[in-house]
Amino acid sequence: MKKIVFIIASTLLIVACNNLKDNEFLISGTANGVENGKKVFVEIQTETGSLAKDTAVVKDGKFELKGITDGIDIGFIRIENEEINLPIILEEGKIEINIVKDSLHKSTLGGTPNNEKFHTFNLETRAISEKVVKFEKDNGPAMQKAQMSKDTVTINKLLKEYKKFQNEMNDYSKKFIKENPDAYLSVLLLENFLMRQYLTPEEVKTYYNGLSKEIQDTKSGKKIKTALDALNAVVVGKPAPNFSAPSPDGKTISLKESLGKVTIIDFWASWCGPCRAENPNVVALYNEFHPQGLNIIGVSLDKDATKWKDAIAKDGLVWPHVSNLKFWEDPIAKQYNVQSIPATFILDAKGNIVAKDLRGDALRAKVKELLTIK
Repeated sequence: MKKIVFIIASTLLIVACNNLKDNEFLISGTANGVENGKKVFVEIQTETGSLAKDTAVVKDGKFELKGITDGIDIGFIRIENEEINLPIILEEGKIEINIVKDSLHKSTLGGTPNNEKFHTFNLETRAISEKVVKFEKDNGPAMQKAQMSKDTVTINKLLKEYKKFQNEMNDYSKKFIKENPDAYLSVLLLENFLMRQYLTPEEVKTYYNGLSKEIQDTKSGKKIKTALDALNAVVVGKPAPNFSAPSPDGKTISLKESLGKVTIIDFWASWCGPCRAENPNVVALYNEFHPQGLNIIGVSLDKDATKWKDAIAKDGLVWPHVSNLKFWEDPIAKQYNVQSIPATFILDAKGNIVAKDLRGDALRAKVKELLTIK
């Protein structure tokens, strides 16, 4: 009888230890080769940088991290003064990891459904990764030599061979997304495809619609939905969506009030080298064609008002400017699905988008054409 009571008590104790709160995670880890006393961090990426969710100390090769996660997210395990930044899926439940310091690719994940699938993905793509490492090691010197001598034949040959590995990884990733609609990794892979423009918006939408509702409702899932909506709204042949934002002197300026016979929406920033290099050409274009009806509105992805205003003055950008000073989180950039700058949208007199991302002679020719200047 005493034995039975003891077994029941022990079972209740185990259940109590693993009974986590809603959205609570417990990371139980081992760190082979890491000395005692080293700090371990579990971090997530935010709009402003890294945020530590918990900190622990390695003791006898083990550590434990605990905290609350706001839904499913990608997290990273980092160890102080070590070249270790191990990605994990941060979600509710007990997550188990085994870090192999000197062979990080041999580290293991598990414990929760998403980390089990993440580990499977890593295992099944390891062969591709190893082929890439071997190719780079075998052909690195040849590539450097070809680049120095501008041997385009050799460069293109090596790039073509390298692309085979990338295609192999892309094919496996697409297969994984299709077969794992309830895996958080699927939405991360799809988000990467969208940002790299590897898949068309229509293809991304097809894969996205195949994901489970839970995965669609994650942070990354919502980002994809927003980007797809923006792509559908901002296309050549359709009206440019209106927007408004503060000017350097604090007034609110809208696209609608800035339209001319031809209008260029110019996405740029003071910290963007290619943007600043292109500005003299844009100034020359504006000076030549503004009297005939060319207008420009600059949308800056700056976050420092002083640097933004100084760049406008230094580069002689005399047309209207707006900025929310939110860097890549600028709502206008998101509305227009701007992933890189400089980015331009050329509008006709009705405010319809007639071309995107033209520069130099091509931009000048399009402006002349729209202004019917011979």
